[in-house]
Amino acid sequence: MATDYDAPRKTEDDSESIEALKERVPDKMSGSVDVEDADNPSGFELPGADLSDIDLDVVVLPPQEDEFTCVSCFLVKHRSQVDHEESAGFICQECAA
Repeated sequence: MATDYDAPRKTEDDSESIEALKERVPDKMSGSVDVEDADNPSGFELPGADLSDIDLDVVVLPPQEDEFTCVSCFLVKHRSQVDHEESAGFICQECAA
């Protein structure tokens, strides 16, 4: 027997009215406070804006024993991803493919 997968399916849960569904969903405008993104507290910055007065706290880790930098893509990868070594350095599996 052929099945029409585009036909609407009715179950017991589909019997709820639109009003009942609206009551379960909280009103988006009631009591909501627009909170800025924690990753970008200063808002949207335009390209070319002067960012010289902003201090960034970045922790730079030294190269680890089990890591290498691919001389083709310049990404730091785990030693298990080494494909081969050239005179300039290691090549990762993705670049060798």
